[in-house]
Amino acid sequence: MGDDKKEPEEEPEEAAEAAADEFIEAEGPDVETSFTDEDLAFLSGEVIEKDPAEELLVDLKRVQAEFANYRKRVDREREAAREANTAEVVKALLPVLDDFALAEAHGDLAEGPMLVIAQKFRAGLEKFGLTAIGEKGDLFDPNLHEALVQVPTPDVTVNTVADVIAQGYKIGDRLIRPAKVAVSVPAE
Repeated sequence: MGDDKKEPEEEPEEAAEAAADEFIEAEGPDVETSFTDEDLAFLSGEVIEKDPAEELLVDLKRVQAEFANYRKRVDREREAAREANTAEVVKALLPVLDDFALAEAHGDLAEGPMLVIAQKFRAGLEKFGLTAIGEKGDLFDPNLHEALVQVPTPDVTVNTVADVIAQGYKIGDRLIRPAKVAVSVPAE
């Protein structure tokens, strides 16, 4: 039973050197690399008496800055949520706008009460910043257009919108629906 061999224990100096070799230094903007006078006093064991009013003032400034940052973040999040909700509601109303456009193209909205309703509906959506995108002759942009058909055309050198099948819409910089288009592509 006495066959258990014990490894020799490391000397304390050797253990400290091994631990120092394993130390990994952190890098980044959140790493504090300089010490304040308070830090140095704490490390040296000195006791520095602080003015309680100064400590309270520092704490108050810190809490005030945290609250200002919180308020800015909440305002940004609230505005983003408002824009997203507006976009969802407008997106749900786009089929009605499409129906008005089709009725107008067929001459069903030449005059009468439906014409007034269509105009008011469009004006209401424009108040939210809704703008139409995708016109015949525009350069094809895959971020704004959805190509449903490609038509080889000998007189085009770049991909161009040949026809708009369904109008696209955006509110500000947010794309609500890409324009569904036929694209003229250079003939080979």
